[in-house]
Amino acid sequence: MSIKVENINYIYGQGTAFEQYALKNVSFEISNGQFVGLIGHTGSGKSTLIQHLNGLLRASSGAIYYNGENIYADGYDMRALRSKVGLVFQYPEHQLFEVDVFSDVCYGPKNQKLSQEEVEARARFALTQVGLKEKYWKQSPFELSGGQKRRVAIAGVLAMKPEVLILDEPTAGLDPRGRDEILDQLARLHKEQKLTIILVSHSMEDIARYADRIIVMNHGEKMYDGTPKEVFHHYKELEKIGLAAPQITYIVHRLRENGVPISDDITTVEEAKTAILALIKKGGR
Repeated sequence: MSIKVENINYIYGQGTAFEQYALKNVSFEISNGQFVGLIGHTGSGKSTLIQHLNGLLRASSGAIYYNGENIYADGYDMRALRSKVGLVFQYPEHQLFEVDVFSDVCYGPKNQKLSQEEVEARARFALTQVGLKEKYWKQSPFELSGGQKRRVAIAGVLAMKPEVLILDEPTAGLDPRGRDEILDQLARLHKEQKLTIILVSHSMEDIARYADRIIVMNHGEKMYDGTPKEVFHHYKELEKIGLAAPQITYIVHRLRENGVPISDDITTVEEAKTAILALIKKGGR
């Protein structure tokens, strides 16, 4: 077990006439090595929730455990927690501040009191992992493209060797190629390094393709928690809260309405391709 969230509430303006719940009685557990998609409409509590997981925000009530330890216990080392649970914000500019890319990525491990040799080794490794070419390493991060900035922000977190990587809309504003490159690299990191990844995204296609579990937030509460097939089975309920299923889900249901005997739990184009080819092969016999 990596993260356990137990009945947390987060209240804005607590004790005032403007009191409002941003999170309400949220509970879940995320095991080591899972790839979790976190979805919800704007204002559903997604960004507020992920900032609780590494202690940037403190719950008004409830508890959060990391590897069995209550992060709200007296004397708990929040700095160590933030090294283990890394958060990449939606806008990389909020994380980038050094004069050049390499110095920026060195910042995290340097604050872990590592030797300069180890700091630089980690930075080189992290930049290589995110696929940023060495010719950019001595440039100002603010001279880079949006996709390159995101790679630097992710590398800065990876250089601290986290056990959990949380990403808030890491592909927002990127073209399809840039989006796929970032997400494919995250999937590779998840597979090769056994990283626990929590991905916040508005793209249902991306969530269905990469996540093995989805948590749906609605008005600060957890609405659904299950596999992509389980969650997107409720596509009509998701529509009512401003979400949708992947486009392929609607295509599959239209095919079924027209008499095509295809499974109704398909969530990715690859699954649909396999199912349709199997039907064609079966029909040709």
